[in-house]
Amino acid sequence: MASINESIKNLLTRESIYQAYLDVEVALAKAQAKQEIIPLWAATKIQEKGKLELLDIENVDAGLEKTGHPLVPLIWELDRVCGDDAGGYIHWGATTQNITQTGKLLVVKKCHDFYLKGLGELLFTLSDLAEKSKSYPMPGRTHGQHAVPATFGYKVAVWIDELIRHVSRLKECEGRVFVAMLGGGAGTMASVGLEGIETQNLMAKELGLASMSMPSRTIGDHLTEYITLLAMLAATSSKMAREVYTMMKQEFGEVEEPVPLGAVGSSTMPQKRNPRLSQDVVAWASEVRTFVPMALEAMQTEHEADKTTSMMINSAIDRVCFLIAEILDNLNEIFSGLTLFPDRMRINLDLSGGLIMSEKIMLELGKEMGRQKAHDVVYDAAQKSVNEGRPFRETLSEESEVSSRLAPEQITDLLNPEHYIGLSTYFAEIYAKKGREIASKL
Repeated sequence: MASINESIKNLLTRESIYQAYLDVEVALAKAQAKQEIIPLWAATKIQEKGKLELLDIENVDAGLEKTGHPLVPLIWELDRVCGDDAGGYIHWGATTQNITQTGKLLVVKKCHDFYLKGLGELLFTLSDLAEKSKSYPMPGRTHGQHAVPATFGYKVAVWIDELIRHVSRLKECEGRVFVAMLGGGAGTMASVGLEGIETQNLMAKELGLASMSMPSRTIGDHLTEYITLLAMLAATSSKMAREVYTMMKQEFGEVEEPVPLGAVGSSTMPQKRNPRLSQDVVAWASEVRTFVPMALEAMQTEHEADKTTSMMINSAIDRVCFLIAEILDNLNEIFSGLTLFPDRMRINLDLSGGLIMSEKIMLELGKEMGRQKAHDVVYDAAQKSVNEGRPFRETLSEESEVSSRLAPEQITDLLNPEHYIGLSTYFAEIYAKKGREIASKL
């Protein structure tokens, strides 16, 4: 798949946004022609001329500089190329925000489609990774400490599960977020009347959007919702990247993100192989999340319209759309080229000298003496092992409650972490399958 970032950059250009505004004006004209509000010949002319390459962009720029208005100069130029007769029917009954907000959402919807494709690619990659590493035992860590054994495939399955929910949220929100607006000056439809509701519906259908249920210019919760959903996706992305960043440290040595030949990690330390891709994801994701408070503030529009909140939400949408593209590109690069070191994962399981298997020992003893008493016995042995720097097997054997119930060979077997990975392999297999199923539909 081509870079999402490049596609999004092209969509967020001034030219692309201007064309989206023109597309909305054309859709409005076509809808009104169907209703016989404006002549069909006028709508046909507007459609014919509603292409940015037919307009003189210098005229638009000059008008923008003169008026400071984001849309009027574009309408003037479209009016000019359409001619006096047809030009007089452009923008009939609409106000600026009707066109600019609808046009912006038209662009964002195209971004949205690229995000889903990028997520599909990522899910395919992670599904393969989960399957490949389903039986690679490694320490499961809670609070940064060894907890119980897991597998790397299990870790990947967790990511897949979370990403599937993000896909579901993004798909489910489409009807609420990507909506056309035609409410007129204050959202009351005074300029278009009752027939304006049908005009909006027809315009929306023409654009491939839903129709705004209440076309008020003060309503922005759908825009805030979308930014919040992307921020949640960014948070998951950051979690995944942080995990790679951590496990790539020499002290862990369990994975390594792709490091191209010739990449320089430091101007003074020649040996450096930095997790650049993962660090970038963490930084970008953090920035995305900063726009959620701004989006929430932008919902609080005064009276029936206010440029202030429009500027805020537009700024947030533009930056977030760009950053999400960067994040997805990096994640796809990281996980498609991720190197795993299963031998090091296995070695790390033994760093605690068997202490990671305390729960297994406790449960085995608990069958005869009860769980709580078994917990206390194993706790004492574990603390002795740590505080006295002695093997866990040795301190366990010294506990009479243990030695009277478990033979030395049983203890050895119970201390094997590969025998206590739970359903790690099962989850990896299940979510590899689910990931592919979801990805195939995107």
